[in-house]
This record gives sequence, C-alpha cells and structure tokens, in this order.
Amino acid sequence: MSASPKQRILGLREQIDYHNYRYYSLDDPEITDSAYDRLIRDLEELEHKYPQYQSPQSPTQNVGGAFSKTFSEVAHAIPMRSLGNAFNEEEIFAFDRRVRELLEENNDIEYIAEPKLDGLAVSLRYEDGWLVQAATRGDGKTGENITQNMRMVLGSSTQLRGNSIPEVFEVRGEVFMSRNDFARLNDKQKTRGKKLFVNPRNAAAGSLRQLDPAVTASRPLKIFCYALGEVRGVSVPDTHLESLEMIGAFGLPITDLIQPVSGVKGCLDYHRTILERRSDLPFDIDGVVYKVSRMDWQQQLGHTARAPRWAIAHKFPAQEEMTILESIDIQVGRTGAITPVARLKPVFVGGVTVSNATLHNQEEIKRLDVRVGDTVIVRRAGDVIPEIVSVVVSSRPEGALEFEFPVTCPECDSAIVNEGDGVIARCSGGLFCEAQKKQSIKHFASRKAMDIEGLGDKLVDQLVTDKKISDVADLFSLSLEDISGLDRMADKSAGNLSNAIESSKSTTLARFLYSLGIPLVGETTAENLADNLGSLKSIMSATTEMLQTIPDVGPIVAQSLRTFFEQNHNVEVVNRLIDSGIHWPAIEASAPVQENMFTGKTVVLTGALSISRAEAKLILQSSGAKVTGSVSAKTDYVIAGEDAGSKAEKAEKLGVSILDENQFMENVGNL
Repeated sequence: MSASPKQRILGLREQIDYHNYRYYSLDDPEITDSAYDRLIRDLEELEHKYPQYQSPQSPTQNVGGAFSKTFSEVAHAIPMRSLGNAFNEEEIFAFDRRVRELLEENNDIEYIAEPKLDGLAVSLRYEDGWLVQAATRGDGKTGENITQNMRMVLGSSTQLRGNSIPEVFEVRGEVFMSRNDFARLNDKQKTRGKKLFVNPRNAAAGSLRQLDPAVTASRPLKIFCYALGEVRGVSVPDTHLESLEMIGAFGLPITDLIQPVSGVKGCLDYHRTILERRSDLPFDIDGVVYKVSRMDWQQQLGHTARAPRWAIAHKFPAQEEMTILESIDIQVGRTGAITPVARLKPVFVGGVTVSNATLHNQEEIKRLDVRVGDTVIVRRAGDVIPEIVSVVVSSRPEGALEFEFPVTCPECDSAIVNEGDGVIARCSGGLFCEAQKKQSIKHFASRKAMDIEGLGDKLVDQLVTDKKISDVADLFSLSLEDISGLDRMADKSAGNLSNAIESSKSTTLARFLYSLGIPLVGETTAENLADNLGSLKSIMSATTEMLQTIPDVGPIVAQSLRTFFEQNHNVEVVNRLIDSGIHWPAIEASAPVQENMFTGKTVVLTGALSISRAEAKLILQSSGAKVTGSVSAKTDYVIAGEDAGSKAEKAEKLGVSILDENQFMENVGNL
C-alpha cells in the first residue's frame, strides 16, 4: 500500500533533517547537493499541495540544521537567510516577473550578479574597526562562535582599514578552499594516513570548525564577502553594488566576478559566461546569484521565512550525482595496464549521461570501499573522465561483498604484476594478450606514430579477430587481396590502405620508437632517445645507467626500456619490422657535452626569454642538463625570464637558485 501524503511529508522531513545534520554539523555529507535540492523540492511541492500538513518546523521553513554543541551559540543581529533556487531559465523569468509585480515596475530591474561559491557561510562582526565576533550561519537565527578560527583566516583583515570606521560593521561571506589547495591538503592527509576530504567545501567546513585554532591556521582557507548585515555609525549605501565597494574599501576581500546586469537577459548572459568559465576558476562554484541592486527595493520586497524575495540562486547543471554501481569490469590497456571500470546505472551529470566511471586502481577501490550494488556519488567536471567520489554506505544493500582484484588478466589469463609502489598493475602477457595486440597495433598506426592513414580501430579489430595479423609486424605482410577481403572494403579503399602501409615504412627513429608502445615512453622521450643515442641498436643495448643520462629519462623510464628490450618476443617483432623495410635517415648522436655549471643539473625554464623556449632547452641539454617542467626540492636552477610567475615564487620558497637570462647566457658561453 502506498504511503499517504502525510507519511510522505514526514518521511521527507526526517530525511532532510538527517542530511542537514551530516552537512552542517558533521561536515560529512552523504548525498550530493543536487539530490538534497530534489528532496527539498519534493517536500515543497507536497506541502503546497497539502497545506494542512505545513509546519513552522519544516526544513522548507528553516535554514540549515542543528549546530554542534562544541562551539558556543551566537544570535545573529539580522537573520542569515538561505536563497531560493532556480534550475532553468523559465524559473528566472518567473523570479523577475514576481519582483517587477511586487515593485509595480515595468522597466528592466538592475541586478547584481555574482558566482555562488561552494563553501561555508559566515558572519563577521566588527566594532570600532576590530573583529569581535564571527559565526557560522547555523539555523539562520543562531550560529556557532568561530571567532578565534576566523582570526586565523582573516589575518590582517581582523582590523578594518580606511577612514570613517563604523561603530558596528557586520558582513556576510563565504569561506572556501581553492581546488589546488584542496588537492595539496588531501596529499598531506594521505601521506599522514588520515581520512581524505571528499571535496573543497567539505575540507573548508571541517578546517574552519576545529577546536584548535592552530589547525585552522594550518589550512589554506580564503573568504569572499558578499553582503552587509547590521551596520551602525555610517550610512548604508543606496545600492548593493555600492555596499560591496564599501566592504572592499575597508580591506575585506570581494570577488572580481561581481557584475551589474540589466533584466532577465543580462542575468542569463552572465549565467552562460560564468558557466563557460567554471572549469577555469580556481575555486568551486555551483551556480550564480542575482540580487536586486537597489537597497530600498530589497527592503520593500522583504523575505519569506527562509529566503529573501529580492535574490535567487541560479544553479548550474550538477557535477555530482548519485546512482547505483551495477558492476566492476577490468580493462586491459595497450601497454597491459589494468584499470577497473565502474558500470553505472545511467545518470545525467555534468551535462551528459554517464554510464561508466574510472576507479583508477586497486588502491582506490580499497580506499572507497566500493562494492557492487552500492549507491555512489559520481563526479564529472568539464571534460574530466567521470569518477566515483564516495559511497553512500548507509544505503549499502545487505550482503554486498568486497571486490576482489583479479590476479590474472581477464583477456589472456597471464599473471598480473604490480609495478613500483604497487599502484600500477599490468598484464604480463605482452604481445600475446589479445587486448594488448589490438591496442598496440592501433597505437602503432596512429598519426603521431607510423601514421598509417585509413587503418582505423574497426579495421584493426577485424584484422586481429580474423587472425590475419597477430602483431604489428604482420601489417607489412598483408597482401592487397587480404585487405580487399575485409568487410566494407572497396577496391579503391583497399589500394589506398595498401599504399599507406607501404609509405609508412619511411619514417624517423623517434616515430618508430614511439610506435612500439613502450610503457612510459612518449613522443618527447622518444625524440630525446633518438637525438642522444643516434641509432636503434644503441637504444636497445643501452644500460639503465646510460639511459638515465638522457633528458627526461629517470630510473623508472630507463627500467621500462630495459624490460621491453630484454623480452625476446619484443626483439623478434622489432627485427621483423626492420626486415620488412622500415627505415629512417641516419642520425648523428649528439655532440659531446660541453661542461659548464649546468652539467648534470636539473633546470626549469619560466617566463619570457629573448630566445625561444626550445632553443634555451637545447642549449641546456647540450650542456648535459636535465630540463624539467616543474620546480621541486631537487631542482638546481630556475632560469626566469620576464613575467616569471608561480615557478619563480616556488623556487624562492624552496631556496632554489634563480638566474635571469643574462646570467644564463654568460654561464653557457658559446654553446
């Protein structure tokens, strides 16, 4: 028997109260924001349809949830209300229509548009220019006293700057953590064996609500202020934009993405612009906010129990959604890399329907404790491959078993071996593995490798499946009749492919080396090997020590090369390829290194030089230097041109020697 409206309403309230507790009190949400929004909307619709069951205690009539007893209570002088949400353009048209009707205004309304940061809302109260109180939003009327922790976040901004300091100046803001800082924090958590944060919002909230302010001080928290609260001793500006300018003039941070817009068109244009920039912003946002700019109109419009009538949040398509994990499959890549893939009940997230998500490796499966049948949170941001962020353990079906990572390859039954620290697993079947055969042939024929035009994925699949070829060398034994016999292959197409295979025999050593698909050997490494060692024979016989003298070749890459060329079946295929007629112009090995201060050193280039970056890199490599793209404690020198940015700053912090272009050129002499 289906639940009655009253039972459904009470059930939704109970669910929402539970999730409010996890979100606001524990900083450990179980469900996505979009799933929470749907629960609220479902409850709003039911309460509207059955008004006899409405209640002042309903989550639709209140902000947030119960606050922790860890902190003392703070009563907000002016309530910190939440915002109503809109999820499509029609709802924005409806919002604007309501505003104009209530104001009896026919002309376009000026709104202030700003990004909706995904962080923790706080209130800052200054008296005579000094921060005397900081509080979380809490239930909107009462929050938690986090004054000492906010002092750590604000630094010098605990004192207002400028003239005409108000007697009381209360501002509202959002505390957040940038994506890069979040990644670094989680790296530290992982190194220390501590629990990882789910997302930047979770990390920011957890960092701010610490009993020890020193912990908060150690976390990379930031704040943007977005509105005034109680103000005494100065006149409140006439517009919201002017109020933000006042906040900024007193030395408090505001985002530079704030923009005045006119009417619905201006709002929607802003929404589209920020949505396009979303993935490039350094912090997470989940939408934009529109606020009526005139303060007297804000007063006239007023508010409901939960939200102001003069503002609305226009949400972006969710980047996180919940769905069911239906199975876990194991994929074998062209180099034998074993990757677990989650097969999901299809869900619309990040603007597309997602049915698969990467699980990365065995360690990630263990960390997530993800099991078949689990309800999982899937994230897709921009063009990033979808991944499982977390598991809703409370929804786990009874009897769900831990996933057992296979010990043999699902394609060829060869043993799976772990590399290095055990994170990367590979099939040991090499060219005998069907999955690797197809992928290695596709890679061999690709544009940046041997560039065999017309040999696409479907043709490779058919050639291997029909057993016409079993490795890359067999391509050069294919007759015109073999190719013509393929499905949907006309005589002209067959002739073109046959000619393309023949033409590909004339190549370069670097392309040939890259085409072999040696693990960790990309285009740049292949070029460095060819330029420095000069011949295939030298590369095949080089020791790991010799290989490591070549730029961009470290111990792991060197070992990968040695492992590849120590396998008899790989050498056999290479010899057959050469016997088939593959050739390239002879290369003279690089001239002997002319030693100077850069010989044997690790160098990073940054900023604009009078010569090209490629020329500078070549000069350094000719000196025997290793040129890398990032600064670390192992970097010996950073050569900084004009407008050198974060790399130079990092070098300075690490104590790495920084040289300008003149010093660089003086020390390389006449190379």
